[in-house]
Amino acid sequence: MQLFYNPPSLVYKIFSNVLWKTNCDKMLLTFDDGPSTQTTELILKFLSNEKIKALFFCVGKNAEYAKDLFRNLISEGHTIGNHSFNHKNLIWSRKAQVRREIESFNDLIKNEFNYKVNYFRPPYGRFDFRTQKIVSDLNMKMVLWSLFLYDYKNDSNLIKLAVNKYLKRNSIIVLHDNQLTKNNIIDTLKIICDASAKKGFEIGEPAECLR
Repeated sequence: MQLFYNPPSLVYKIFSNVLWKTNCDKMLLTFDDGPSTQTTELILKFLSNEKIKALFFCVGKNAEYAKDLFRNLISEGHTIGNHSFNHKNLIWSRKAQVRREIESFNDLIKNEFNYKVNYFRPPYGRFDFRTQKIVSDLNMKMVLWSLFLYDYKNDSNLIKLAVNKYLKRNSIIVLHDNQLTKNNIIDTLKIICDASAKKGFEIGEPAECLR
């Protein structure tokens, strides 16, 4: 059951250069797929009220489409990560295409928003040694996760089960900033915050969690 939410320990060992957990005994909230006109503002308001800084793994075409929302992510002090330009499964792409997906995102964010991106998360969490090498050659860090909540299934009971049983002091939690989570993302965040408070866990900032 645990492997449903956590990557197996063998994967940690094989891909030891990937960041799976935080390095400071504080939890880190991460959001994939945004910015989204349906969810990003909701997330930002909640994070602001709770004084939480998060890591947003954005998709290039979404940032290009929703530029004002993307600027809000930066202006409110959150960290931007690269989730590729088109959100394609990179496992089935040629090496040059993989590199182009990553570099096109970085170029857009640098040229349009004057922001340098340091972190990468592959779409669907799927990658291989080739992708890892490309990310390293671009002087970036690959960040995956240690707790996957399946928030896009809109099942609060599933989320409560995962958080109560598998949340750790150093968890990197993956959530989704897209239309699939618009009806439950705030409830999900409340569940996480309530559980972390009860367990005595802290939510850290990306820079301290990933140093």
